[in-house]
Amino acid sequence: MSQKSLALRSEVPTEKTWNLESIFATPEHWEETYQSVQAQLPEIEKYQGKFSENAQSLLKGLETFEQVFIPGMQVYVYAGLAASVDVGDQEAAARFGQGRGLLAKMRAATAFVEPEIMAIGFEALKKWIEEEPRLAIYEHYFDQLRKRGAHVRPPEVEEVIAMVGDPLPPKMVLAAYSSLTNADLKFEPAISSDGEKLEVGQSSIGSLITHEDREVRRTAWENYADSYLDFKNTLASIQTQVIQRDVFNMRARRYDSSLQASLQPFSIPEEVFHNLIDVFKKNLPTWHRYWRIRRQALGYEKFHVYDIKAPIMETKPTVPYEQAVEWICEGMAPLGDEYVDVMRAGCTTNRWVDRALNKGKRQGAFSWGAYGTQPFIMMSYADDIFSLSTLAHELGHSMHSHYSRHAQPFVYSQYSLFVAEVASNFNQAMTRDYLFKTLDDPTFQLALIEEAMSNYHRYFFIMPTLARWELEMHYRVEKGEPVSAKSMSDLTAELFKEGYADEVEFDHDRIGITWAQFGHMYMDFYVYQYATGISGANALAEGVLSGKEGAAEKYIDFLKAGSSQYPLETLKTAGVDMTSPEPVEKAFAVLASYVDRFEELVS
Repeated sequence: MSQKSLALRSEVPTEKTWNLESIFATPEHWEETYQSVQAQLPEIEKYQGKFSENAQSLLKGLETFEQVFIPGMQVYVYAGLAASVDVGDQEAAARFGQGRGLLAKMRAATAFVEPEIMAIGFEALKKWIEEEPRLAIYEHYFDQLRKRGAHVRPPEVEEVIAMVGDPLPPKMVLAAYSSLTNADLKFEPAISSDGEKLEVGQSSIGSLITHEDREVRRTAWENYADSYLDFKNTLASIQTQVIQRDVFNMRARRYDSSLQASLQPFSIPEEVFHNLIDVFKKNLPTWHRYWRIRRQALGYEKFHVYDIKAPIMETKPTVPYEQAVEWICEGMAPLGDEYVDVMRAGCTTNRWVDRALNKGKRQGAFSWGAYGTQPFIMMSYADDIFSLSTLAHELGHSMHSHYSRHAQPFVYSQYSLFVAEVASNFNQAMTRDYLFKTLDDPTFQLALIEEAMSNYHRYFFIMPTLARWELEMHYRVEKGEPVSAKSMSDLTAELFKEGYADEVEFDHDRIGITWAQFGHMYMDFYVYQYATGISGANALAEGVLSGKEGAAEKYIDFLKAGSSQYPLETLKTAGVDMTSPEPVEKAFAVLASYVDRFEELVS
């Protein structure tokens, strides 16, 4: 019996990896910068008590803050990127540990900054801006502090909150989860109908659950879930700590709930979250219909979770990386030559993308970077239409980062998570529309529909379901109720049962462990933003594709805005109002149209 194995990281061709040398030429250069940033931390601390002296002292303090944080974040990002593509690389893991520690020290050293600025008084700050025009760039930042005023604590309390973040910062928890799920979890291989073994790993599970062989899909899905079930108590312990951390921050900063603590700093009303959940629950029958049509199209008597991404056709289109880049560039052409040229260079000569499938590579895909660096995309490209979609998604993030970092000063260069998923889903919507219009082969059209439904399944079905789970689990911890692996899995199973209805065969334990399979669950109230992101993205793409005057220019301005405005204001300026349930309703209408098209093609 043969077995296909993943390549070692050392065997991966350079052109399939990202250009980390664009940040630091060597690990030794990284070490020098790491030591330099540590040595500069006392320079920030010297300004404690001096921010309120006068406008010039405030400006100098803020400039010193940035001079330390910019290289400090580059140190942290470089280490995190290197560790993510080979979790077995102990030297990279050690550097990432140093990077996390440095980040915690930077935060602790600057904990006094915001309380001192707020103590100046916002009327006084306005006068200081008039006295010192160079402070004008911080006006929106000062307004953000004003709105957060009731929740920023005295300096000594802020220092304690920052110190608490040292042993349990979000990135450190995510790193622990990553080490467990990417390095320590061992998966039994998938078995094909003819007995061939296929290695199950975080970089291969996506291609295995879309495999044409049902036995491959079944054994891959079951073995993947079973490994998580073997570690369910450890995973539940990590997840509980994360929720308790969120509740601690909520109470320390005197918010009414963890949800409010997550949304209010970005001026996002809680109604935005609840609108999404309400519209999602109302539209669950669309999903029930899709499961039924897909079962009939596959000719199965019983439909399982591992059939959700089963290819309808005997063969699926092969999409090499180079072809995917070209199609994405053509799909994004309405945004202009500059956008396309930067993106194409990023995918090729500038090596933004680490696309290799190798042993030890962490699960999923992401775009990351820091002020002063190029964007970096981690994914496992599998020469199929799903990989094309993932690449388009992550390029949306990367182009957002490229524009915001070039257009904004450091203080506004990092956009909020709420708008992040708009840019990524926008790229997918534009690329998908281009392919629907230009490649009219019915087989490829069906593959496109399957990709679109797979994308919506992840972001408009799984993520809203996990958002419901996240809200309920936080409520339970806030009320002092006990939580465990069993209660986490029981709640997950209950919510997914509602989504699957009687159309999908129900495996309580394997479906119930879904909460443990997404690193996104360690970033408080992040997952709902995938669904709001799809909603906002479809609305903005509709304007560009219809040729609406100024729509493309407004979208580029949206990318350039960074965090220089509040997220909802940025989106409203671009042309979509996310305080209304209408964009979510329209996104479900798009989903329903895909189901209609799917039914027509398979009939």
